[in-house]
Amino acid sequence: MSTGALPTMVAAGDARPPRPARRLLRELEHPSELFANLGPNWFACVMGTGIVANATALLPVSVPGLDTAALIVWVLAATMLIALLGATAIHWLRHPEAARAHARNLAMVPFYGAPPMALLTVGAGALLVGYQLTGMHAAVSIAAVLWTAGTVTGLASSIAIPYLMFTRHRIEQQMTLATWLMPIVPPMVAAATGAALVAHLPGGQDRLTLLLGCYAMFGLSLVASLIIITLVWARLAYHGPGPAETVPTLWIVLGPLGQSITAANLLADQASHTIGAPYASALSALGVLYGVPVWGFAALWLCVAAAITLRTARERLPFTLSWWSFTFPVGALVTGTSELAVHTHLHAFTVASVALYALLLAAWVTVALNTARGTLTGRLFGPHALTPPPTRRGLR
Repeated sequence: MSTGALPTMVAAGDARPPRPARRLLRELEHPSELFANLGPNWFACVMGTGIVANATALLPVSVPGLDTAALIVWVLAATMLIALLGATAIHWLRHPEAARAHARNLAMVPFYGAPPMALLTVGAGALLVGYQLTGMHAAVSIAAVLWTAGTVTGLASSIAIPYLMFTRHRIEQQMTLATWLMPIVPPMVAAATGAALVAHLPGGQDRLTLLLGCYAMFGLSLVASLIIITLVWARLAYHGPGPAETVPTLWIVLGPLGQSITAANLLADQASHTIGAPYASALSALGVLYGVPVWGFAALWLCVAAAITLRTARERLPFTLSWWSFTFPVGALVTGTSELAVHTHLHAFTVASVALYALLLAAWVTVALNTARGTLTGRLFGPHALTPPPTRRGLR
């Protein structure tokens, strides 16, 4: 099997010795050159950090100090979001050609779904834990602004990125990656995070519009995700896991699965005082009737992805930003499992949520430390060694 056609997310700096950040800065003609190769995949750091705070807040168990820890992590995620938004603005202003080149690269373009999800994750955290610092009124305002921005850009990514892939790239089956889920998952995240805002709207049409709008985004993302997950399964069956650098992205599949379980149950909580009978009862039941079977498939995928990852790690699993795929998707499964524990009162789900939460913490600490090291040495700021696939009709 030839894997040369598969795009990767590796920073070119992985192949050469790291350089201290100060030396790197001295070698640059202008400080903005540091952001010359900044891609939207960097926002996965915010997603992976923010979900730790949100998962902590939604755990079905109470542990002293967890609330404070969640607040600290949320502040860190919010700070990272602000810094990355500023860096991205510099990137577009100083390096517009490099920024536009990302849209022409099949390996990078799916990650335009990451910025919307970063906005949505931090916005949700404002209501879950951030209110301890800002007060509830300010938290609602922050959540509303970030949810609106994340939803609008997320819907745009779910339309624009598939359009680009369908019309401007020539794609073959062995090039299928779970990263294709990135641009179509934001509406699912918007559905899950929008549930908390329903109660803060006036009753009547406003609440009903938001509730049903979230369910519509739930369906939009769910159907598209199932199609892509099927393609990923087929690619694994016919062509194997592919290059080591792409193996962590298999964990992305857990993202839409976990978020859909979370959304179905959080929206069910709002249905009882938003929509009348018999729909309120039906939507409440849907959270469990949908969530439990999907959780079963998520558990299967978790085991398969973990087995492939361990098999690859025994040979070689170099660190790249793709390692953040170990965080947000697992965090989404933690929140989904926690919601099932709350709605079913099944102790097994409580135990599972705590076990998955421990896995999330271990993954986040590992990936965060490696990212910090790569950032301080400047290794992660190098040009990305991406393999652009051939185009179908050329790029207009």
